[in-house]
Amino acid sequence: MTKKGKKGPSVTAKAEDRHWHGKRVKARNAKNASRTGSKTLGLRKPGSRPGGAAQDRSERPGATRRPDAPELVHGRNPVLEALREGVPGTTLYYMADSDERVREAIKIAADSGIALLECGKPELDRLTDRAVHQGLALQVKPFRYAHPDDLLRGTAPLIVALDGITDARNLGAIVRSASAFGASGILLPERRSASINAGAWKTSAGTLANMPVARCTNLTRQLKAYQDAGCFVAGLDAHGGSSIADIPAADGPFVLVVGSEGKGLSRLVTDHCDILAHIPMFGHAESLNAGIAAGIALYELARQRHS
Repeated sequence: MTKKGKKGPSVTAKAEDRHWHGKRVKARNAKNASRTGSKTLGLRKPGSRPGGAAQDRSERPGATRRPDAPELVHGRNPVLEALREGVPGTTLYYMADSDERVREAIKIAADSGIALLECGKPELDRLTDRAVHQGLALQVKPFRYAHPDDLLRGTAPLIVALDGITDARNLGAIVRSASAFGASGILLPERRSASINAGAWKTSAGTLANMPVARCTNLTRQLKAYQDAGCFVAGLDAHGGSSIADIPAADGPFVLVVGSEGKGLSRLVTDHCDILAHIPMFGHAESLNAGIAAGIALYELARQRHS
């Protein structure tokens, strides 16, 4: 049986010959550029970078860096300040330069036993994910966190627990005050909290080297565990019913809980405190920075514990 022949031409026009093809290619390129943040017009494989080098997920803007991953400080002033404050580095990457800050950074790193690696601009661009490095970058050692039970050592430990402190500089300032006033260690929740990074190291003025910092998965559960171990838990709260100077049991095993400046202590943490205490203020300020408030409270606790 013979099939009927088709009328007209039997060849289908190619896509690139269609009137809509140019608009479709432009739309597709724009969509890919918005996803990757790139202005490259050609299509790329997912996860690839211009030049064919694969982009690691930890280098992508907005990606979550593992807490135990090495941190890279870049820029002449940030690197030099980090080295001056004793931030523990593993490698200093530098470009040959006559700048005085670069020479000083190399000298401090060499004196501190930090490895020196001279490299070119392309390598530093890759290491810093094309950030402004000014020919200098410092790789910082991952911080080794303690176990929460390690903070209970001694007959009357003084532990500072932080609830919602997300600024690394506040964390570093609290560590510095805790070291000055004899605290046993710092407790951080794993989520919604600053971690020990170069910013915290710098603000702590090197005191992190001798201050144990522990992390827990659930802050309220760990506070309950400390209470079961015999600790008195006091929350620092602007509306607390007691003054920081009138806290009982300050000379025994003690946990001071410090919340964020804006939100204060969370509801669950508040419910797990034995007492809420405030810092009396006689001026016009409504609140104190979390780092300053922690320093004042720790001074008062140290006074009571050593009087």
